[in-house]
Amino acid sequence: MKHNLVKDIWNAFMVKGAEFSDSDIPICPTTTKTLPDSIITYTEAKAIYKRLISGDKNFRLNAYVSFYEHDQNFDGPHGIWSKPNKAYKILSHFEGIIAPDFSTYSDFPKPLALYNYYRMNAFGYWYGIVCRKNVIANIRWGEQETFSYCFSGIRENEEMVAVGTVASRLQEARTHYKFMNGLIELIQTKHPKTIIVYGSCPVSIFKSEYMKGTKVIHFDAKTNKDFRRRINERQK
Repeated sequence: MKHNLVKDIWNAFMVKGAEFSDSDIPICPTTTKTLPDSIITYTEAKAIYKRLISGDKNFRLNAYVSFYEHDQNFDGPHGIWSKPNKAYKILSHFEGIIAPDFSTYSDFPKPLALYNYYRMNAFGYWYGIVCRKNVIANIRWGEQETFSYCFSGIRENEEMVAVGTVASRLQEARTHYKFMNGLIELIQTKHPKTIIVYGSCPVSIFKSEYMKGTKVIHFDAKTNKDFRRRINERQK
């Protein structure tokens, strides 16, 4: 006897048992207390997986995978949301992940921004709680109007959270102020113990009086590391 089975195209399985905020964003807890030794991008992780899996199907690397790169590298018809089980096969060979950083540009319509916040936390919750892996909650904010929902998916007094500053143009006055405004809101409302910063980490922002004792751990972005490597090679 055949049964008509409805395919879960909304990935409802990811949020089984999850707690939701007032904005209907699933809460994504950080599931580790151990700081990353290193952070790589999903693109780097895929390349490593492809190179090593044929030689050792059980290989494991002590690095956290982040998604601080162009969405086209991890989203779309073959991306982590559309093919989560395929993504799991890659990610499970690494120490942990920072929850996905789906874009929420300031010119996005609010429903699209909310959808990407939802996906960010749903995937992070699934990987950390359902799959029992190491996850660090990711934080992303925009203009002040986003504050009512963009911080709602993390717990207060979280052990650590992550922030990406890649291509944020923090040297520009307007974006500098917007980022600083959101960081202050994060500190004052959620009180995270540690903030991991992937990308540029200006002292004028992350060492300010507003940090109130929150610890900041900085990791260079891949583009920064590549730039320094090219400079060093030229100087040899």
